[in-house]
Amino acid sequence: MSEIRPVKVGLIGCGNISSIYFKNCARHPSLDLVACADLVPERACGRRDEFGAHACSVDELLADPEIEIVLNLTIPNAHFEVGMAALEAGKSVYSEKPLSANREQGRRLLAKAREKGLLVGCAPDTFLGGGIQTCRKLIDDGWIGEPVAATGFMMGHGPEGWHPDPIFFYKRGAGPMFDMGPYYITALVNLIAPVKRVSGSARITFPQRTVTSEPKFGTIIDVEIPTHVAGVLDFANGAVGTLITSFDVWAADLPRIEIYGTEGSLSVPDPNTFGGPIRIRRAGAKDWSEVPLTFGYAENGRAVGLADMAQALRTGRPHRASGDLAFHVLDVMESIHDASREERYVHLEAALDRPAPLPLGLKDYVTPW
Repeated sequence: MSEIRPVKVGLIGCGNISSIYFKNCARHPSLDLVACADLVPERACGRRDEFGAHACSVDELLADPEIEIVLNLTIPNAHFEVGMAALEAGKSVYSEKPLSANREQGRRLLAKAREKGLLVGCAPDTFLGGGIQTCRKLIDDGWIGEPVAATGFMMGHGPEGWHPDPIFFYKRGAGPMFDMGPYYITALVNLIAPVKRVSGSARITFPQRTVTSEPKFGTIIDVEIPTHVAGVLDFANGAVGTLITSFDVWAADLPRIEIYGTEGSLSVPDPNTFGGPIRIRRAGAKDWSEVPLTFGYAENGRAVGLADMAQALRTGRPHRASGDLAFHVLDVMESIHDASREERYVHLEAALDRPAPLPLGLKDYVTPW
């Protein structure tokens, strides 16, 4: 296949997460991150000085005819507004998770993209890392038989003790499920199947939080979103999953993800990372065995989903960290909250195919796929 012309990218939102995107975009032959913008111009200028991209206003970035993809790294409540502005400007958009604050916004984004003939992509792309891709290969090849159940646990006490600006984590569109749930649910959908039905329970344990990190030490946060969320997920293939995300737990000693099959069990690495370790224990074995990774992207590979989307833009093939996948994950998360509030099962809106696995043996930062 002939060389793919790089896709020019403009980044909006120069906060904490933007640094790794700048670094990794520079390593992907399919990406050319040329401009950055932020509501706080000093942030954009800081990234310009650090990485060399042109610093400009949001309006200037959206008006640039050479930019084909907007990388949307704004806070969750701004994902819809910025994403829609990018689509209206004729640009595809790749967003940090979640896709939007609610289903209705997600529907509108996907409808606008279809209307304009553009692409929508969304983090997390950690499921494209060497760890979860190796797990996908093990499951697809039958190493644990048919998956019958899964567990996932994200247990901690919230980001107000370490994050420089943690207030948004406790506002609508965030909380532990919307912040960390996308990693777990995306991994489980990739490994097992889409979700068809959920139930759940959720609560706010501490109505107020005190920031103990700098520079907002002492700020009081009024909590608007449940901070301990437990869900039961019924997958389309019949497997049953249990997922807990919490900002209310001081300490826990639980696995991140385990998948239980008819022929064995699989311990999946932290879905917020790209590497291992992976452990498997097949029926009759006396202990767990560690499995080596058989795919690349074992380090912090954020932007691999963006690179995959850029190549899809050039070639016309489907991209893996897609808007449809992100909407399904958003639907799962919102449905768990709905199930708790309304005391019922919630059935998911639409069927979805699992993303295609990466080619076996793929090396880091190569093109094309």
